[in-house]
Amino acid sequence: MPGRIAVSGQVATEWQTATLTEIRRETPHAATFRLAVPHWAGHLPGQHLMLRLTAPDGYTAQRHYSIASAPDDSGHIELTLDHVPDGEVSGWFHTVARPGDTVQVRGPLSGFFAWPGDRPALLLGAGSGVVPLMSMVRHHRARRLSVPLRMLVSARSPEELFYAGELGAETAPVFTRSAPAGTPVGRMAAAHVAPLLAEQPSGGWEAYVCGSNGFAEHASRLLVAAGQPVDRIRIERFG
Repeated sequence: MPGRIAVSGQVATEWQTATLTEIRRETPHAATFRLAVPHWAGHLPGQHLMLRLTAPDGYTAQRHYSIASAPDDSGHIELTLDHVPDGEVSGWFHTVARPGDTVQVRGPLSGFFAWPGDRPALLLGAGSGVVPLMSMVRHHRARRLSVPLRMLVSARSPEELFYAGELGAETAPVFTRSAPAGTPVGRMAAAHVAPLLAEQPSGGWEAYVCGSNGFAEHASRLLVAAGQPVDRIRIERFG
């Protein structure tokens, strides 16, 4: 199948050392961290990993993070992290981490939210929920896949829109608090979702929803009301 990626399950269970090579600011409160992982097993767009920090006194902290980068053979993966108030791991990344620092990673994990690139994908995300969806968009572009893909992404303002400079014609942003002149402000609504369901591709959409609990519930209801089958909605929540 076009777009499918082989992933080694055996390697995915092992902790590996990852070296931070680059930090890119995305929004005032979020940044992308590029990690070199020479023996990375490969991943499917939408998967996540487990990351572990170890302090000099032996204390460890572990967190699950979605992978933002498309699968490739570069030996690198990217994570985009919000700076969570009082967050042990995100706080370290945003205030302490510098290129050359190392962490431990294990993965990829979970296949439920993965998109192998072989079916039309309708992506709905809010805030940092766009991170695993962006892996799908990047994979779609990198492989020049012909299968349809569309993304609706909700952000409080243009300044808080993840990957703003990278989004293209496949993406429609929805701004909930402030927007450019002439752009409506408000929550994602039926008017955004219904047209995509009314003109869906042959075989229908596989819908992927990622965001807070509140957003996931709201977006799922919009999809179902517009005619999307419940068993073709995949949801990943946080918070």
